[in-house]
Amino acid sequence: MRPSTLRALKRAAELTRQNRLTEAVLIAEPVILAADSYEGDEILRWLADHVTDFIGESDKEMP
Repeated sequence: MRPSTLRALKRAAELTRQNRLTEAVLIAEPVILAADSYEGDEILRWLADHVTDFIGESDKEMP
């Protein structure tokens, strides 16, 4: 994945955690749409692996 793509996804995650979803989409959408099939697959894997970055939850077990 290109460094600029990763930066955009990380920034979108940060904005989402701040409840700034519109801004997050404005940053992430163009990057996702511009990705070729290889990078698109990398983006999907990254998003799946970093769901908690967007929702602000951890993988810690509940008591």
